[in-house]
Amino acid sequence: MLGQSYKAAIYCRLSREDGNEESQSIQSQKEILIKYVNDQGWELVDVYCDDGYSGTKNDIEYGRINLVITKDLSRLGRNYIQTGYYTEEFFPMNNVRYIALNDNFDTFKDDNDFAPFKNIINEWYAKDISKKVRFTLDNQAKNGEPRNTVFPIFGYKYN
Repeated sequence: MLGQSYKAAIYCRLSREDGNEESQSIQSQKEILIKYVNDQGWELVDVYCDDGYSGTKNDIEYGRINLVITKDLSRLGRNYIQTGYYTEEFFPMNNVRYIALNDNFDTFKDDNDFAPFKNIINEWYAKDISKKVRFTLDNQAKNGEPRNTVFPIFGYKYN
């Protein structure tokens, strides 16, 4: 892959708390990753957000892109098995380089041995945070306090 011309795709993922609107997190991911692609002199083919991953997969299979970049490993997949499948099987099988910028993960390098453990830790962390948020909201409700969440409750809209 040395000296290869890259056709890059940036993949950003919304957190569940963001709802359907593009968050500051997504804007930040885009800005950082677009700058990184431009600084490397690579061609940016497309930017995919959240549910666009199947589009990324199709573009890989059609040879439209040969490089996928995410902010970190946790943005690639929802669980460690899915993330491992893409980094260990799908990308190599399709001659695609993958970079998780903040995790210093690059399939072009040989020092990615810690990645499977990082993927498991990422999944555990997400589950742990979810459990803690749910506990706090349930506790507020038991104490008669309003459950202020990002999403309106019972279909109501916040005013």
